[in-house]
Amino acid sequence: MADVDNKSTNLLAGETANLEEQLQGWGEVILVADRVLRWEKPWFPAAVIGTISLVFLMVYYLDPSVLSGVSCFVVFLCLADYLVPALAPRIFGSNKWTTEQQQRFHEICSNLVKSRRRIVGWWKRLFSLKEEKPKVYFMTMISSLAVIAWIGQQVHNLLLTYFIVSFLLLLPGLNNQGIISKYIGMGKREINKLLKQKEKKNE
Repeated sequence: MADVDNKSTNLLAGETANLEEQLQGWGEVILVADRVLRWEKPWFPAAVIGTISLVFLMVYYLDPSVLSGVSCFVVFLCLADYLVPALAPRIFGSNKWTTEQQQRFHEICSNLVKSRRRIVGWWKRLFSLKEEKPKVYFMTMISSLAVIAWIGQQVHNLLLTYFIVSFLLLLPGLNNQGIISKYIGMGKREINKLLKQKEKKNE
């Protein structure tokens, strides 16, 4: 058991080091984005929502076709991939990279690797469910996709995408501020109260 844990730890460390090497040119930008997404200052949530709203208003106003939108997005990614590693050291100054920043960058990369592992784990569990309980898998997938299709039919695509992107970008800050755990705890307490009341009625 200890050998398995050591192997998993070593594999995680190797993947994290590999990701750090790949993202080294983006280090300063990632740290700034991390501070913004974790809401280190009170006005950061408003800045995030304002930026997202501005981008989506531009998309709504320009109303590009799917092909044009995808092409422009990929062009933006290519430009960022080329310019950010070259310009970031000049803007932020590589001599300002401290041990604390390096530690935080390592933590971010480690969290990204863990998140990727969780997604792969969920994907594998889904396929194991397909093999072990095909009927449950079939009913779950059909029901979930039908609900998603119904929601997509009721809400405008761009508005729905806006809500999804906003939620995903606000999620780190909500988690860091303890808001998610607070409401999850409240929900658990309410469920426990309902269960206790139901048990008393049955008695």
